[in-house]
Amino acid sequence: MFFDELPPDTSMYMIAGYAVFFIITVIYLGSLIVRARNLNRDLVTLESLQDEQQAEAVEAAAAPAKPKAKASRAKTSKAKKPQKKTAGKR
Repeated sequence: MFFDELPPDTSMYMIAGYAVFFIITVIYLGSLIVRARNLNRDLVTLESLQDEQQAEAVEAAAAPAKPKAKASRAKTSKAKKPQKKTAGKR
């Protein structure tokens, strides 16, 4: 009685499962490729910024030191600000 019936044909479900797995794997690998490309682009950008900062540091070290006139101007400009006149209350 139990062995008289044939098992249902599930080969289409197996093929669909493999197809879904393959599609998800391709999407994941594509995501990894895009991420690696972006990381390499960021690395190149950071290296160029670091090179620029090092070049600026070398230029600043090679240039003679200038007196800081801006700081003294800022202090005097604060002292010259007009004070608010307060009117007496009635």
